[in-house]
Amino acid sequence: MSPDIMAVVAHKRVLPVLRTASAAEAVKAAFEVTEVGLSVVELTATTPDWSAALREVREGSPATSVGLGTVTDEATARAAVEEGAAFLVSPWPSSEVRRVADAAKVVFIEGAFSPREVAAATRWGPVKIFPAHAVGPDYVRSMRQLLPTALFVPTGGIALEDVPEWIEAGAVAVGVGGDLFKGDLTRRLADLRGRLADKQEWNA
Repeated sequence: MSPDIMAVVAHKRVLPVLRTASAAEAVKAAFEVTEVGLSVVELTATTPDWSAALREVREGSPATSVGLGTVTDEATARAAVEEGAAFLVSPWPSSEVRRVADAAKVVFIEGAFSPREVAAATRWGPVKIFPAHAVGPDYVRSMRQLLPTALFVPTGGIALEDVPEWIEAGAVAVGVGGDLFKGDLTRRLADLRGRLADKQEWNA
């Protein structure tokens, strides 16, 4: 297990979630985000031939921590670990994925939505609040009051420009997908860094 993955994610504040229509697109997108300093990247199991994409990104960018998201079953979790995934992410609670992650000693960001699910997931590690756009930053703010040490990573329908609002609400980082590629990513990340209250959290 790399114990630094969540520290890096918290440092960068943005976790790229690359859900693409092909492995080639996933690789291209991954290299685009790593070039601007986002060194932890989440590919997704919904991408055809995701294993080839994960392997190519790992080989082409050894300094990048590449994980797999949308992992919902044991078989996919095991396959991801075998391909060298540095972390696993599920969209909802999954004890079987957690078991694989624990056995392989890789980080698992478990998906949760309801207060009960969120509270349960925090006992094991970082929590992906999904779909985050359905509840908004105030939901994270409320849950943070109850679970002040939790590591929340809201994901789903969040624009890059909205990341500071989620961080202010108590998220440790934010999963951002297709919106990353709407415009000049270098400039948009620079703007984001300028808007974040704690500018020292960034060192892209």
